[in-house]
Amino acid sequence: MSVAKMNYCWRKDLSEFRGLSNSERAAFLVVLEWFENYRLRYELVAGRSAAEAFWRHEVLSKVQPRETWQLEQWGDAIQWYLNWLKACAEAGKDHRSLLERIRVAVCSACARRGLALPTKKCYGSWMTRYAKFAGSDRAVMDVDVATRFLTSVVVEEDHAYSTQKQALNALAFFFKHVLSIKDPVFGVKLKKTGQRVPVVLCQADTLNLLDKIDRLGTPKAPYGLVARLQYGAGLRLSELMRLRIKDIDLKRGTVTIRQGKGDKDRVSVLPRMLSDALKEQIEYARGLWRTDHHHGHSGVYMTGALARKFRKAAASFEWFWLFPAKQISINPESGLKMRHHLHRKVYGEAIKRATRQAGIEKRVTSHALRHSFATHLLENGTDLRTIQELLGHEDITTTEIYLHVSMGSHGLGVCSPLDGGLVSVPA
Repeated sequence: MSVAKMNYCWRKDLSEFRGLSNSERAAFLVVLEWFENYRLRYELVAGRSAAEAFWRHEVLSKVQPRETWQLEQWGDAIQWYLNWLKACAEAGKDHRSLLERIRVAVCSACARRGLALPTKKCYGSWMTRYAKFAGSDRAVMDVDVATRFLTSVVVEEDHAYSTQKQALNALAFFFKHVLSIKDPVFGVKLKKTGQRVPVVLCQADTLNLLDKIDRLGTPKAPYGLVARLQYGAGLRLSELMRLRIKDIDLKRGTVTIRQGKGDKDRVSVLPRMLSDALKEQIEYARGLWRTDHHHGHSGVYMTGALARKFRKAAASFEWFWLFPAKQISINPESGLKMRHHLHRKVYGEAIKRATRQAGIEKRVTSHALRHSFATHLLENGTDLRTIQELLGHEDITTTEIYLHVSMGSHGLGVCSPLDGGLVSVPA
């Protein structure tokens, strides 16, 4: 698949537009780059609706007040862009930038090969960065340019090893499946990064955080229950968001994680104390499912293989989300209206607010609850092998990181000489 040449480029045309002064041209460029990044991030089609969404969400919704001259100048910039789009349409030319065409080509190749949506978004994001680095149609197809980009990721930006592998995999996919170059050789050695100690909360701070997040939740957004389930079962964020009704077994006290990391299923413990709250949540989800069914919405999202195998499952209640979103949305792949699960970003913001309210002076994300689950089990005497299975780690060395933060039988369980009375503390 070729990333064919583009005849019109708004950046080039803006730089040559005679109706603006140099300062106005520079101001327009800043606003339109801002708009372009917003549009690509949310995969919006260039046009008035995308401009209105940008204006509503990025310009008017921010806390800081906007000056009148700013709004007028930004409005003029957006209007110039819309006029430019109209001129492109009248001339029958492709208005898409190199960044957008590369992203579309990569996402289309991912879809043809049946890659997961997170993988598609990850590759699309990396290739957008690469296209910006390359700067032209010819350069973006040059393996040497890709090598320089990957070198900058590894050496200059100093990313973690896993991030470096993401960039390498995205580039390899682009050259193999979009440009049909069989064996691209980038000649860059990835740099191993040291092991990082995870952020872990003590049990008192964990309970304090859960208490604060309880107060932020509503029946439509039960953040407290979501957080307690993540901590109580040791789930990754993606696993937590994708839980379906059928994955919860209240009688056996288990939660089944489907297609976890490495596309593996596993079973984890379901906290007994959450049984009543989960029953209420299931009934709340049932009410939304009935409403959606009554209005003829297209059930819930299912991966391609499952959707082909179980054609009617998407509309059945057992496949409905345990934590459904409040509103109906449009599936970006199928274009159908359906209900998605609770958005991870919304839940993450609730965790941040609860952390501030609890007065916890740590960088706490939702993943800290999973780390705390493992560490607290280890401190309470659970063996490492069992914790490995509950977490879904392929290699036990990954689980062993919790030995470094556990206050139990490992080295951190020893008594400091300062506490042992060997050294006196000055008054």
